[in-house]
Amino acid sequence: MSAVTETLVREYFEMLGYLTAQPRKYTVPGRAKKADEEVDLVVVNPAIREHVLPANFVWTAIDLKTVARAVVGVRGWHTDRFYASTFEKTPEILHFALPESVKFAARILGATDMTKSLAKVLCIPNLPASGELKERSIRVLKERGIDGVISFRTILAELVAGVDVNKNYEKSDLLQTIRLLKNYELVRDEQLDMFMRARRKRKA
Repeated sequence: MSAVTETLVREYFEMLGYLTAQPRKYTVPGRAKKADEEVDLVVVNPAIREHVLPANFVWTAIDLKTVARAVVGVRGWHTDRFYASTFEKTPEILHFALPESVKFAARILGATDMTKSLAKVLCIPNLPASGELKERSIRVLKERGIDGVISFRTILAELVAGVDVNKNYEKSDLLQTIRLLKNYELVRDEQLDMFMRARRKRKA
């Protein structure tokens, strides 16, 4: 599952114009990870000249338009929401944002002086829906150095919206699968879904 999850995130960033590097191609069972094994992805968008962190904490493609480079942690666990207690009980979730891991990511980009301008982005299923639980989770993440969170719902929705059924994505199994699902109307992007619901309401 981790390979599928990381592929989703990599394809998402590449769709938005980022160059991606996946430093570790192996799993680390039975021991603590070293700093250079905590990083799931390093991404850079050469088209973004000025690196500015968004004001929002939960990001979408619109927010990423000003994020030139980032170190990315990918945490699947797709049946769970991530509460403040999740990060407190399992601190290794955020080890990719530790200074040693960020320095390693900066070395990949060839600029060790870039550590302060690397966004730390966490990709997770979901934060709590709203209210104090969500605010507390965000507070804990900010205290641990995380700059932004991207949910897998956002990643999947924007990937689906970005796939054109008239193109053959033979170089990407993931995008080709999404294309087929859209072609046979087994999945729709959210904008089309909203349009269809509105049309059904008007008919009713």
